[in-house]
Amino acid sequence: MKFGIFFELSTPRPFSREVEWQVYHNALEQCRLADELGFDHVWAVEHHFLEEYSHSSAPEVFLAAVAAQTQRIRIGHGAVVCVPEMNHPVRVAERAAALDIISNGRLEVGTARSSTWTELGGFGVNPDDTKKTWDEFVRVLPKMWTQEEFSWHGKGFSMPSRNVLPKPYQDPHPPLWVTVTTPGTELDAADRGLGCLGVSSAGYEEQERRTREYHRRVQVCEPAGGFINDQVHTMNFLYCHEDYRKARRVGLPMVNSFNIANTHLYWTREAYPTRAYQTLGNAGAHMKPKKPAVDDPSVVKGLPEGVGIGDPEHLIQTIKKWESIGVTGINFLLNAMEMIPQQQVKDSMKLFAREVMPKFHRPAQIDEAVFTPSGTAAAGR
Repeated sequence: MKFGIFFELSTPRPFSREVEWQVYHNALEQCRLADELGFDHVWAVEHHFLEEYSHSSAPEVFLAAVAAQTQRIRIGHGAVVCVPEMNHPVRVAERAAALDIISNGRLEVGTARSSTWTELGGFGVNPDDTKKTWDEFVRVLPKMWTQEEFSWHGKGFSMPSRNVLPKPYQDPHPPLWVTVTTPGTELDAADRGLGCLGVSSAGYEEQERRTREYHRRVQVCEPAGGFINDQVHTMNFLYCHEDYRKARRVGLPMVNSFNIANTHLYWTREAYPTRAYQTLGNAGAHMKPKKPAVDDPSVVKGLPEGVGIGDPEHLIQTIKKWESIGVTGINFLLNAMEMIPQQQVKDSMKLFAREVMPKFHRPAQIDEAVFTPSGTAAAGR
C-alpha cells in the first residue's frame, strides 16, 4: 500500500495575496515533512477559475518547488488537463520531461479532460471533444518522450516532424495515469494500460466493483505507453489523532466543507449539458449515502465509512479494508480552505507515519526512492 498527499490548494475567502501565499507555503512545508516521514507520493491537480475550491492553476510550478525541496517522494502531476486549448501536447511533454529531470526521475503524470463548464467554457472548449483529445494525448506523449523524430496529424492537433526535447530521465518515460471521477473512466484507464487515479470518493462496495474490473481488463490491454502501470489509487482525507472524538471534531468539518465546495461545481454542468457531460437531472436521488454495514468499525465511532479520520487503530482497520478490495494506494487531502491550523496538520501526519504506516511499509522503505510501476524496470535509473 502506497500513501500520498493530494493538493487542490483550496483557498479561503476573503482572497488576498497574503492568503494565497500562506496556502502555497503551508503546502510546501507539508510536502517536505511528507518526504521526511516516508510518504510515497505528492499529487497536485490542475484547475482553472474555481474560486476557493482550487487555486492550483500552475501545478508544474508548485511541483518544481516540491522536487527541489525533497529527496525521495514521487512527484505526481495529477492531473494535466489534456485539452489543446488549455495545454498543447508538445508543451505538456516538454514540461513533464523537464520536471522528471529536476526531480531525478521521480515524476508521475496524471491525465484528465476537465469536468466543469466553468473551466471548459473559460477556454472556449467544446465539451464533446474532450474525450477524443484526451485519447490523443495519452497516445502521443509516450511517443514524444521516446522518439527522436515525432510528427502527428490528428483531430486535436497536428505538427510536422520535430525532436521534442528534453527527454525524461526515466526510461522509457514516467508512469501515466488517468483521473477517475465517474464510473467507466477506470475502464478507459485499464484498456490503455494507465494507472487508475481516483479523485472522488467512492464507498467500499463501489470501489471494489471498479477495481475488480480494472484489474481484469488491464491484464489484457494494449498499453498506450512503453509499459503497463497497473495501479489503483484512491483519494481520501486524513486527520489522525489519539482520541477519535477529537479527530472527528476537527476532521469532519474539513471533509464536509471540501465536499460542499466540490458538489457546487457539478451543477455548472446544467449550464451546458452535452453528450460527454450529461445533465445531472434527478441524480440527487442516487447520491444519498448507503447505510453502513453492521460490522463497519466506523459506525460505533460516528465516523463515515472508509474515511481517514480517526485514531490510529481505526485508520489501520480502514486502510486494511481498502487494501483487501485491491486498492494499491491512498492519496490524502490534509486540509481544505485552511480550516485546520498548520501545526495540527503536521501533528496528524506525524502520528499517522509513526503509528499507521509501519503496518503497511517495511522500515527500509522510508529511506528508499519510491518507484511505482510493478513488474517493470521502467521507473527509474
